[in-house]
Amino acid sequence: MTLSTFTRRAAMAIAATAAFALPASADVDMSGKTIEWTIPFSETGGSAKWANFFAPLLSEALPGNPTVVVKFMPGAGSTKGANWFQEQTGGDGTVMFGSSGSTQFPYLLGDPRVRYEYNDWNPVMASGTGGVAYLNAEAGAKFDGSANNLKDMTFIYGNQGATRLDIIPALAWKMLGMNVEHVLGIKGRGDGRKMFESGEATIDYQTSSGYLKGSAQLVEAGKAVPMMTWGSIDAAGNIVRDPTFPDMPTFKEVCEATDGCETSGDQWDAWKAFFVAGFPSQKIAFLPAGTDQEIIDTFSNAFASIAARDDFAEISAARLGKYPMYTGKDAKGALTNAITVSDSAKAFVQGWLKEDFGVELN
Repeated sequence: MTLSTFTRRAAMAIAATAAFALPASADVDMSGKTIEWTIPFSETGGSAKWANFFAPLLSEALPGNPTVVVKFMPGAGSTKGANWFQEQTGGDGTVMFGSSGSTQFPYLLGDPRVRYEYNDWNPVMASGTGGVAYLNAEAGAKFDGSANNLKDMTFIYGNQGATRLDIIPALAWKMLGMNVEHVLGIKGRGDGRKMFESGEATIDYQTSSGYLKGSAQLVEAGKAVPMMTWGSIDAAGNIVRDPTFPDMPTFKEVCEATDGCETSGDQWDAWKAFFVAGFPSQKIAFLPAGTDQEIIDTFSNAFASIAARDDFAEISAARLGKYPMYTGKDAKGALTNAITVSDSAKAFVQGWLKEDFGVELN
């Protein structure tokens, strides 16, 4: 599937999934069962907020109204939980897993800790998200829409790991010529926000759900200043303003306004390729290998019925942001985009990680 095809589907995803969803099979009854939805991060981050938002809706939509419990298995930048899920086979619908870009990127880059294979898993729902980078009050007072006045400052950032989704902010700040020191090994972006709140970090980024839930309050209190979003992708594959934060400039806009930052060439192409892999289909719900197709269809249709709710657009925008949701064939297409980047983009990022972080993957 091409990016253009994928993004055209994104514009119509909710309507499409609702229109083509089939009723769940009468043979599937999950009455009295408990579904454990494992998230490979801490309970303070965007993935936790995503799963906790959908869990009660999924309980209501599945036949028999089973209990859906969100569990957390942080460690090794999410590869611990993903490796565990790889071993879960023959699913009866009581085991789910929630992947994020920070799980996808190690897989893409050949991180030696990866012992999981996305192609073995069964995606039943995928949803996009965005991200917001923000500064502390001191740096925010100097920010004028470019990074020119920030280049003489040293920033501290709580980083989940060199091969995680934090590639997106780390490479963006490098392209802007900013001096950012990375404290590696935090268990989730919520822990990065805690570092920022305590003053241990002076720059941060959150996915949209984490920003809406926690960081926006820091902005309201004058303790943080928004810098930029990563943007969104339109039907032609261009980066445009994030629909959840239309008043914030994108990284592309800030780059264009900053001396020495280029929105063309190998560095830009690599950043954009990983952004596309990491955000338009950033969070994906899976059932394990070996799950009966009847159960897979039941879960896909349950998520489609959630998307078809009259109140879904409103409640999801408030908690997660304004992004498309995919089920069925579209969820599989979203997964394909999430685990596909060009060899040239991969090679560039692997070289940059070796040079800047001492991480050798090739």
